[in-house]
Amino acid sequence: MTRDELHGAAMALPGTELDVKWGDDHCYCVGGRMYAATDGAYTGLSFKASDIAFEALTSTGRAQPAKYLARARWVTLKDLAAQDAAEVADWLRTAHALVAAKLTRAQRRALGLDA
Repeated sequence: MTRDELHGAAMALPGTELDVKWGDDHCYCVGGRMYAATDGAYTGLSFKASDIAFEALTSTGRAQPAKYLARARWVTLKDLAAQDAAEVADWLRTAHALVAAKLTRAQRRALGLDA
């Protein structure tokens, strides 16, 4: 997956905002809450995963538990360029949905996430 593919997939999700934190880390957020983050060079990617995806990705060695966020079921892909774009886009959709589900009803409505 390329930098442009990642950025496009993330920004296509409703209510997504890009926030640069901790120097040059690009963080994709919904409702002010992070669901994915990458370094400024887009070499790696960390994202919120479901319990099943966390176990599958980390037990097979495809991803590592994310530093500082593993307890919240975040994983890190070290080589973004080697990843399939469609698969990563699907993980981003899931990460977005997991984080958006924790927002208040009013926040989700304001972001156009609830009808």
